[in-house]
Amino acid sequence: MGGGAGQTSPWPRSSSTLDKLSELIAWARIASLLEPFYPASKGEPAWPPLAMFKALLLAVWYDLSDVKLAEALEDRASFRRFCDFSSSEATPERTAFVRFRRALITHGLDRTLFETVTAELKARSITVKTGSLVDATIIASASETDGDGRWVKDKGRTAVHGLKAHVGGDATTALVERVSG
Repeated sequence: MGGGAGQTSPWPRSSSTLDKLSELIAWARIASLLEPFYPASKGEPAWPPLAMFKALLLAVWYDLSDVKLAEALEDRASFRRFCDFSSSEATPERTAFVRFRRALITHGLDRTLFETVTAELKARSITVKTGSLVDATIIASASETDGDGRWVKDKGRTAVHGLKAHVGGDATTALVERVSG
């Protein structure tokens, strides 16, 4: 899936801010950190981990829920290009983002990856504006006996035993500064 390096893109080349931003980030370094996510030879094909991480960046930068992110990837050419999805291929549905986010946290990569992108952008004095400074996601525990988890509730929904991951942005630059659980 995706129009990786060296492939001809089916997209008409009208450069967007996301295209320019994408060129400034060392994706190979981030891809190497995502190597544990590459799928096994059995089962359904997984979404490329780098594409999924790029989509999560878009969600933070554009203040999108998983549902809105899935919708935006369906119809925004700049989002599809940024994530390396071709114009004709399917894109992930909202639950894929939930599962990927959980996997990032399980592998301890959530902070590392966001801090890597933030450091690269800050080094180039790049500012990414967002509509929100804090985003929280509830991640269910595998068991209620999980010592790290606690009962969390979100906006009238049933309480879940798990963790709440928070993404915080710098108030001045609006760059993602920290991801915490």
